[in-house]
Amino acid sequence: MINPQLLTLKRFEIRLAGKGGQGLIKSGLILAEAAALEGKNVVQIQSYGPEARGGASRSDVIIGDTDYPGVMSLDVLVALSQEAYDKYLPYVKPNGVVIFDSGLVKPILVEKN
Repeated sequence: MINPQLLTLKRFEIRLAGKGGQGLIKSGLILAEAAALEGKNVVQIQSYGPEARGGASRSDVIIGDTDYPGVMSLDVLVALSQEAYDKYLPYVKPNGVVIFDSGLVKPILVEKN
């Protein structure tokens, strides 16, 4: 369950990351369109490798104050590959949410301060 306080932030950053073919780009586009239909300011940024399937893929959705259209610190990370999890976990805010595929990702233990 997402902390309701996260939804009241001026800027809410989500990264969907994994491998090509997992639907991450499409999911980011759908999420961004849903936010726009709710009247929110939104930016969607996508990045993917030259491979049709299996290469690195990511979709960033920034909702709210988008004066800088790039990720600064993530409120939500969805990681569908070990590489994505390892690479982007350090960008998650201390109270952020990490969602991962337990069949593909072995999480590290993170201590709360």
